[in-house]
Parts: sequence; C-alpha cells; structure tokens
Amino acid sequence: MTMDRRAFLGTTAAASTALAAPMVLADGHAKPRVIVVGGGAGGATAARYIAKDSKGEIDVTLIEPTRTYFTCFFSNLYLGGFKEIDDIGHTYGGLAAIGVNVVHDWAVGVDRDAKTVSLAGGDVLSYDKLVLSPGIDFVDDSVPGWSVAAQNAMPHAYKGGSQTELLKAQLAAMPEGGTFAMVAPPNPYRCPPGPYERVSMVAHFLKANNPTAKIIIADPKPKFSKQGLFEEGWNNHYGGMIERIGPDFGGENVSVDPATMTVDIDGEIINADVCNVIPAMKAGRIAEIAGVTDGNWAPVNAIDMSTKADADVYVLGDASQQGDMPKSGFSANSQAKVCANAIRGALTGSRVFPAKFSNTCWSLIDTNDGVKVGATYEATDEKITKIDGFVSQTGESADVRRATYEESEGWYSGITADMFG
Repeated sequence: MTMDRRAFLGTTAAASTALAAPMVLADGHAKPRVIVVGGGAGGATAARYIAKDSKGEIDVTLIEPTRTYFTCFFSNLYLGGFKEIDDIGHTYGGLAAIGVNVVHDWAVGVDRDAKTVSLAGGDVLSYDKLVLSPGIDFVDDSVPGWSVAAQNAMPHAYKGGSQTELLKAQLAAMPEGGTFAMVAPPNPYRCPPGPYERVSMVAHFLKANNPTAKIIIADPKPKFSKQGLFEEGWNNHYGGMIERIGPDFGGENVSVDPATMTVDIDGEIINADVCNVIPAMKAGRIAEIAGVTDGNWAPVNAIDMSTKADADVYVLGDASQQGDMPKSGFSANSQAKVCANAIRGALTGSRVFPAKFSNTCWSLIDTNDGVKVGATYEATDEKITKIDGFVSQTGESADVRRATYEESEGWYSGITADMFG
C-alpha cells in the first residue's frame, strides 16, 4: 500500500453527500449545534467535515486552547534534525474560513443533562452533539518519582510543542559521551510519537553530534510494534549505541529521581544526562470530567464513535477505547470522518455511509530508511475490528525504504491539509 497527498485526500471523497432539509430543534434554535473539544487529528478533522459537508446547516464550534497546534506525529523527526519546529506547527485560520467558530480556551466542565460545556474563561456553550478529542493525559504515579511537576527536568515530549523543543535542547546540551535514558510506556500508548522511532531519531542526532553517547531504554513491554525492523536498523546504523532493557531484566521495575537525574532499573542506578520519561497514559481530562471513561479510556460504539455512556457524546482518537486501532493521528483522522458523517446524518437527515477505518504508522530509522505498518478495519457490534494489514519487512532494499519515507512525507502533507484546510 502506498500513500501520497492526493491519494490520502481522495479517501475522503465518499464522505460528501446531499443534505435533507434542516431540523428545527426542540428548544427552538434553528440550527443544530455541535461542539468539538480538541483541535488535533480527530477534533480538527471532525469540525472541518461537519462544517464543510453540512454547508452551513450545522453550527460548529471548536474549542482548542492553543493557537498553533504542533503535531505529535513527525515530532520525532524534529528531534532527529529532519524537521524544524515550524514544519509541524499549524493554525486554525482555514477552519474559521469555512465557518467553524474557533474558540481558544480550555473546556473545564461538561453537563450532559443540560448539554452544556463550560470554559475556563467563564462562557457556557450549549450543544446538541458533543465531540471530545482531547488526546492523552498521564496516569499518576505510573513511574515512581515522576510527576508532571518534574516534566522540565525529565520531559515526556508526548504533547507536541514546548516539551518537544525542551527535549531537543537537552539533547543538544548533553556532555560528550553522556547518557540518554528513556522510560518507555506500557501498552496502550499514543503512537506516534512512537518511543522506538524517537530512540532512532535521538541516535541519529547523537551519531552526528555526540558519537560516543549512549542510549538506555527501560521498557516494561516484552515486545513492541515493528521490533525486528527497529532492531535491524539500530544494528545497521547505530551499532553499540542503544541498549534496551526489557521486563525480563528489570525494565518494568523502574523509578526515577529528577533531583539527582538518576534512573533506578531493578536496583541498578543509572546516571542520566537526559531522561525522557513516558508514563502510562489515559484519556484527556475532559473525557473523565464528562463521565464517559472507564477510569482510563472512553469506551465507544464502533459504528459512529459515540460513547457507551451517552449517545450524544462522541470520543475520537487516543482517548477512545474502540478496539483494534492503534492510538495514532491517522486513526483519529479516520475515526473523525466516520463520526462526522454519523453526526451530520443524525442532525440533518443526510445519508450515513457504513463505517470503515484505516491506519498506517510510518517510522524513520535513519536518513531515507523508513518503515511502516498499517491495516484496514470495520465496525462490529463489539468493537472496531481489524480486517487485514501489512508491515515492512527486514532486509528491504534502500530504494524501498527511501520510497516508504517519501510516502510518509506525502501523507503528512495530506493529513494536515485534511485537518486544517
């Protein structure tokens, strides 16, 4: 399977269809109102498609605190020196231009009975349908010794922007021959920015700028996606630089001390010059506030991404518990189109197409050495179910790997246009 910008955008064509006459809602307002919380791959896409395809028949408000959104996908390439920070930053003018009311504020409350969302600035907005796409937050105490208060000393860089820039600055300031330590997350986790692509990009940077440096990964998982491909690449490009400590050797018994910049791996103390702590994850806080999570993630119905707790509240992307799809930007974008089509149908009477989903995750190991994994999915009564899939193979030619990387560049151009217009 290959993907470029035109092919990616072409997959969206089936979502457009004619509208029925607009509804008049029970409380008297002429247009149905949709609020979308979170302006990433899920939320921005959903807001854009609902506004664009309803042709003004639905009032769409997007609530997003940041004025410039930095994608987590491709943020590892910034760490590796393949991108500048501005290359992964995007603004919301394109959404405003098609009629989305973009509100830069924090959503801090949801009253599902009254169908309202409260903002930090004091406004209270009403909705007929609510879409939550808040991404991830972190599970407290999942890495003993670490908390969000310590994120400047030991950055997670799992939310794009300032954390990504901080980790890059710390890499650049590492002493010659220093140690970069990563505490990898347990499953399930947001990917990208995948931890193993990150290790590859850190290694690429260090090979060029600090070639005697070492990378240590403390990993609670016995295996990980594309493991054979990454290990092949690490041997080919970064021989002797990277050591991964899995659960059999203490990788699941880890604590950190940000004050002393040490990592305790099953009793062995590692002095780190840079420590990237990626804790266990859960749905973004607003999903918990809305009462639609099981404590960590938000269970949803595969057919339309509506929550199990409330048919008028939908959860997209990383925050959802939906079945077989990974927590990726591609997944969130795919889910958003299904959700947008279902919401538009429910509010205007337009045609609703059967739910189908797809995903591809690309990773860069070294210059022009790209690998990928992906699948197609369908909705069942129980979950989003994988139908078939593909993955790069070890031993592929340089031409194939270069083409895979170039394909990822085309996809990035396509998905960001699809998100932001």
